[in-house]
Amino acid sequence: MAGVPSEIPLPDPGSASASASGPRRSRSPGARLSVEPILFLSMLALVLQYPLSTQYIFHRLSAELGFSGNRSRGCNSSGGPEAELEQTVETMTAHWNLYINLGGFAVGLFSATLLGPWSDHVGRRPILILPAIGLSMQAAIYLIVMYQKLPVSYFLIGRLLSGLLGDFNTILAGCFSYIADVSDKQSRTFRVAVLEACLGIAGMFGSIIGGQWSKAQGFINPFWLVLALNLATAAYAFTFVRESVTVKGPVKLFTMEHYKSVYRLYTQGQETVRRHRLCLYALSLFVLVTVHFGVKDILILFELSSPLCWHSDLIGYGSAVEHLTYLSSLLGLKVLQLCLEDSWIAEIGLVSNMAGLVIFSMAASSSVMFTGYGVRFLAMATTPVIRAKLSKLADVTEQGALFASVACVESACSLVSTLIFSSLYPATLGFLKGFTFLFGATMLLIPAGIIGILGWGERRSQYNQLEGTPRGSTVTINADSSSNQNRQISQAVS
Repeated sequence: MAGVPSEIPLPDPGSASASASGPRRSRSPGARLSVEPILFLSMLALVLQYPLSTQYIFHRLSAELGFSGNRSRGCNSSGGPEAELEQTVETMTAHWNLYINLGGFAVGLFSATLLGPWSDHVGRRPILILPAIGLSMQAAIYLIVMYQKLPVSYFLIGRLLSGLLGDFNTILAGCFSYIADVSDKQSRTFRVAVLEACLGIAGMFGSIIGGQWSKAQGFINPFWLVLALNLATAAYAFTFVRESVTVKGPVKLFTMEHYKSVYRLYTQGQETVRRHRLCLYALSLFVLVTVHFGVKDILILFELSSPLCWHSDLIGYGSAVEHLTYLSSLLGLKVLQLCLEDSWIAEIGLVSNMAGLVIFSMAASSSVMFTGYGVRFLAMATTPVIRAKLSKLADVTEQGALFASVACVESACSLVSTLIFSSLYPATLGFLKGFTFLFGATMLLIPAGIIGILGWGERRSQYNQLEGTPRGSTVTINADSSSNQNRQISQAVS
């Protein structure tokens, strides 16, 4: 055809010009740094806190039960009363961790789904500040317990208090909602991937700092850093973050309407096809994150025992390489976006993930194990694609409700993964030690199939829409989740 003009970008549906009720979200294309420091600081505090509190509980219970903790570990076998006592301490520590996490999850589930939709009306800054304050109060209570040597059950008080104010999941939801507010569809996938990379970088630094500092000075001094990081998160959100919701109104916080908005997001209020896509992408994210958490739960146990018998230094190197996957995935995503649609990038990430897990299942030496880590260099490219697709399918006034529900889904994933993978791993040691990794790779076929089918359907829908348009007319193709932009294509008669 002749006379086809160049492509003219349409206004993003979430922009001010697309809103019939006036401007509701601010667009700041030039502001490349917004909530990324918040997620980095909060994640760094979380990565420091969890192993430190677990180790403190272990040592407190060891002292109470009279376990010296000097028994040989790794591949050296031992038995007797000392081994039984250590097993008792490990079981009690695991139980207390379970009680504390379950308490925080139960309370945080209701607060996150309350605060997320609330932020769609009052703004994002409150749900970035309140959880940071709650996490600061939790760290302060933990310090009091350590200094006063109170029973470890008092840790539960701090965890519940943090859950009431939203916990880390609400910060996660607030950061992703904020990025959805200030980015257009062309840049949203990469901006979400940057947030994912912040999680990985913080995890890498937290693992190194926490391990070395606690080894040198114990558990109390590093916890002061946890408190300082959470306070810095609240201060940064209050001082430097510009509100992305520009039109706000007085809305009650404690109302069932917020929970109903999450329910309506997946059941009504939009066309059936788009609602089904939303549910299927959420299912894909659930399976993917469940496998991710489940593999992390058993990876250290797999490396500690025969035939690898890794010591703490190799485990640290492995953890560092694992967190570098976030950065390599970010770079890979940026490069692949130059020539591929997001759906194809997600599929490549899943293939990388599955291939690495298959190599893990056969690893009998350190070189093979690190090869598995290397093959998974694009494993984290899938989650930002799914988050971006979910965001593009939701209305501009539903981003808080969407990411609040996603945060709750990920919290549920941590519990489900523990139940599945931690139970499956010991049950399959007798016939194939790496079976759990193969099981995880097989589970990833579910999101691979869903993303492939949805991506094909989206491309076919656009093609049919274009083919059915009379020549000489103008058609607007809304590439909401299969590409990175909306285009207006004008067809002229030759």
